[in-house]
Amino acid sequence: MISNPPDSGGFQLIRMEWKYTISAELIRPTSDYAKIYCALDRHAAASRDGFYRINNLYFDTPDYLFLRRRLANCENRFNMRIRSYSDTEEIPCFFEIKQRKDSAIRKIRTRILEKDWGRLFESPGYALEYLDRFPETATDWPEEFLRLALAYNAAPKVLTQYRRRAFVSSVDDYARVTVDIQLRCQAREDYCLLPDEREMVPYDDITRFDPGCCAVLELKCYTSHVPLWMSDMARLFNLQRRSFSKYVTGITQALDNYHYDPGIREPVSAFA
Repeated sequence: MISNPPDSGGFQLIRMEWKYTISAELIRPTSDYAKIYCALDRHAAASRDGFYRINNLYFDTPDYLFLRRRLANCENRFNMRIRSYSDTEEIPCFFEIKQRKDSAIRKIRTRILEKDWGRLFESPGYALEYLDRFPETATDWPEEFLRLALAYNAAPKVLTQYRRRAFVSSVDDYARVTVDIQLRCQAREDYCLLPDEREMVPYDDITRFDPGCCAVLELKCYTSHVPLWMSDMARLFNLQRRSFSKYVTGITQALDNYHYDPGIREPVSAFA
């Protein structure tokens, strides 16, 4: 289910997500298969090599409650992130909340069109102007993000970055295939979506991935309908589903690199 189309400023989406780690050798054949039923999304189509960059600034509480809920596989867990698709500070960026309930993912997303979006968290009472310019996004979704950040005292903890090739189904109401490569991260505690190249480290090596794998392939579709071609794709390439959280993997790397409190690191290391 989608409330407002993804091309609008904000939307709510409930979908299934299946994740697989694959080798570099499988990127081309799986992409060729996806092209039978899908087209590149607009970001990938505009890119020279079909991949585009994504930056995610993940929030968590001072005691890493979101992380601990994820490690414990708690029901109704969620994460909060701010996303951009640029190597610069150009807008827009997107406030996103992803909540897992049973096997379904509920994603709420709203577009932010001001460079001073960080003031929302640093200056109480600061109001964005985008709601007037884009009335179709005048929902409570940005307020929900802010409410959760305030209620949980959540703030930036880690910035992850990767390059994505994304396909959108041409034969289904909604279905996507994404391939993510060159996963990197750094600890981040300010409201900035630009990585510090001196601090960024990869987390796509053998300590985080299955043997021989370096990319994450995801199949995404409505909860009510799984396209047969997706099932056939998994069988054809012998894809083995697994859990892979970019937040958990990135924050694990960041906590290990910066030697954060051992009481926090212990359960993370056990997960890794």
